[in-house]
Amino acid sequence: MPLDLAAADELLTTTRAVRKRLDLTRPVPREVILDCIRVSQQAPTGSNQQGWRWIVVTDPAKKAALADLYRGTAAGYFPLARDRAKESGEAQTARVYDSAQYLADHLHEVPVHVIPCLLGRPPEGPPGRVGGFFASIYPAIWNFNLALRARGLGTVLTTLHLIREAEAAKLLGIPEGVTQAALLPVAYTLGDSFHPARRPAPDTITYWDGWEQTA
Repeated sequence: MPLDLAAADELLTTTRAVRKRLDLTRPVPREVILDCIRVSQQAPTGSNQQGWRWIVVTDPAKKAALADLYRGTAAGYFPLARDRAKESGEAQTARVYDSAQYLADHLHEVPVHVIPCLLGRPPEGPPGRVGGFFASIYPAIWNFNLALRARGLGTVLTTLHLIREAEAAKLLGIPEGVTQAALLPVAYTLGDSFHPARRPAPDTITYWDGWEQTA
């Protein structure tokens, strides 16, 4: 059966990083999270190993502790970056940092925290080995994000808490030898009207048969 190209393109181009428009009051059913994880499992993975594990956190005390770890790594960075962006006339970037600070302030209120994990630890060696390791989890994370969007929910891929990964692992009982890849704050969205972001024309960032030098 042919795909509805317009619907597919809308899903792919309007799955945004959602922070301020997360509904902090509406519960998220467990079945919805599991359904989105089911979709994520169809993502490709290195050597077909499928070493994904998903930690879903709904306990208020644990969410508060994760939020404290997250805020501890930010420690004033977002307001400073926002002000610098404003001074440079980068209004869109300033809005992103303002939104990031909002999320940091309210992370503990988000109904569900999802931490996607991968069995094993990043290998030492050339970038290709490290890239190959994380390439086995990020397609599944993106599938999860798309599945959320299709069901009226949103999230944003955050990695700040990974600076204190060991503390998060202790809090959640994650064993050694398991790598946390992100923290996804998941909630229904306030409204469903999301639009494609402004991006450069594809021909301005695409080179054919080799790198083109530009003036």
